[in-house]
Amino acid sequence: MPSEPHQNHLLIIEDDKGRREFILDAPVYSIGRDPKCDIRLVSQFVSRRHATLLQLPNEDGTYYYRIVDGNLKGKPSANGLLINGRKLQTHDLKNEDEVVFGPQVRAIYYLLRREAFLTVPPDEFDITLISPNMIGDPED
Repeated sequence: MPSEPHQNHLLIIEDDKGRREFILDAPVYSIGRDPKCDIRLVSQFVSRRHATLLQLPNEDGTYYYRIVDGNLKGKPSANGLLINGRKLQTHDLKNEDEVVFGPQVRAIYYLLRREAFLTVPPDEFDITLISPNMIGDPED
């Protein structure tokens, strides 16, 4: 049966407000303390526009997300991004990457892949009938 790859991008944020989950599917997300950000971080230690997520295409028709420090105009955040323990300006997110924005403010990215099988309804005329005389006598 033909199948097509299906993926879910999930970002789990932990900050002063607790733990929240965001399913990513938009082309761009702003992340920061500013109430106008798509993903708001609740902490005095993060910048108003701390980071940006960009959706970029893969060759197989799927997509991935790149995280960039600061806003799209090139203004970096005050503290930067710590991704998997390394200070980086930009990073193509992989499954289970950890992004630290500041003290007690972090995100974990998950890429959930599964094969989506195209289901075909059963053929309504594919019926096997068993006649009572088709069943042999058990004593034979």
